[in-house]
Amino acid sequence: MLLALGIALIYNGYDKNAFLISAGISIFTGAVLVLVTSGAEKDIGRREGYIIVSSVWILFSFAGSMPYIISGAIPNFTNAFFETISGFTTTGSTVLSDIEVLPHGILFWRSITQWLGGMGIIVLSLAVLPVFGIGGMQLFMAEVPGPTPYKLSPRIRQTARALWIIYLGFTITETLLLWLGGMSLFDAVCHSFTTMATGGFSTKQESIAHWSSPFIQYVVIVFMFLAGTNFTLPYLAFTGKLKAVFKDEEFRYYSLFVTSFTLVIFCGLLFSTNREGEQAFRDSLFQVVSIITTTGFATDDYLAWMPILTILIFVLFFFGGSAGSTGGSIKIMRIVLLLKNSYYELRRMVHPQAVIPVKFNRHSVDSKIVTNVLAFFMFYLIIFFTSVVIFTIMEPDLESSMGAVASSLGNIGPGLGNVGPAENYLHLKPAGKWFLSFLMLLGRLELFTVLVLLSPSFWRR
Repeated sequence: MLLALGIALIYNGYDKNAFLISAGISIFTGAVLVLVTSGAEKDIGRREGYIIVSSVWILFSFAGSMPYIISGAIPNFTNAFFETISGFTTTGSTVLSDIEVLPHGILFWRSITQWLGGMGIIVLSLAVLPVFGIGGMQLFMAEVPGPTPYKLSPRIRQTARALWIIYLGFTITETLLLWLGGMSLFDAVCHSFTTMATGGFSTKQESIAHWSSPFIQYVVIVFMFLAGTNFTLPYLAFTGKLKAVFKDEEFRYYSLFVTSFTLVIFCGLLFSTNREGEQAFRDSLFQVVSIITTTGFATDDYLAWMPILTILIFVLFFFGGSAGSTGGSIKIMRIVLLLKNSYYELRRMVHPQAVIPVKFNRHSVDSKIVTNVLAFFMFYLIIFFTSVVIFTIMEPDLESSMGAVASSLGNIGPGLGNVGPAENYLHLKPAGKWFLSFLMLLGRLELFTVLVLLSPSFWRR
């Protein structure tokens, strides 16, 4: 908030007082909580970790709503909370219908909420706030996206620092490239924040389509793709282990899915529109990478494409980036493990006495992980279909309901129907916005972190 206050002062925006008051309230509240809990037990377990992670994300979203409300940029509390949790969860769904009239401080705040949420508020705390003074593994396992937590270092704090150094390095590099490509420095910073977070908030109403520059769009494509990659791989590449990157099975499947969907949609656009070859390729590649990484930027309205291409884009809503990336949705690793286990199950039926383990990166996968993946996939589908039914009661439009639910649960941003890439979420009823806010949190924290809190057995001693 103080960083956003600095931006507001530089541009002399009317939001200066809003950030000053919001920061003051946050500092005071934090100080009171520190004093009240100074004697609390600091040796936490897994259950406490789940409670802390979920509580912190909700608390941050309430606190993050204050600048919108106090400045008058989004005076309605429901809308302000929706915009904030959409930012922190890197969903990118917005209630704003005229983004460009907002002051620079508010635009910067929207972007930085996504940048912080991208790698995770808890990981940030473990990386730069050693005064936390608690054992961090429980928090790390509860928050880090993906089916298995990844560690670059034996110590959790060193791992968190390594992740943030990579994250910051990519952000700075993209900022410089976008600035050289013709964006203003302010726009370049904001879009780098939301690209690396796979968030999708933009400073322009038309999103990246505001800039017709192929260079800018290709730069964004590259960094969206990198943001959807397991952050362990850039670490390996920077330490000279480049071969390990291309040997990684998930990375190969991730690249294969991007390439395959892009080629199919590229051919469809050439067949059904009057676009030139490069333009059709760039539009198809941009939209595919944006959706599969759950970023949500747009350079074209995929709802205006031929129906089969729109269906393919909707299928990508359920893919997501790699495990250990800032992307949302199901994740490539889970999809690959699910497909492999299904194939091996057919082989086990033919050879019932054979021991045929599921392998990933040439290593046998623990049966517990396979069970976890199956459970996650089933929970994801059950929650999706149940939520569509519930949301259709609030908003009686099946296409829009499916798009809104899939987009919120997968942390994507644009959906289908009246919440597509050319629309926003302002027209939804308050109950619908709160429901989608819950789905955003549920998807960002990988279902189990939130669902386990709803289990009666979790609260028994």
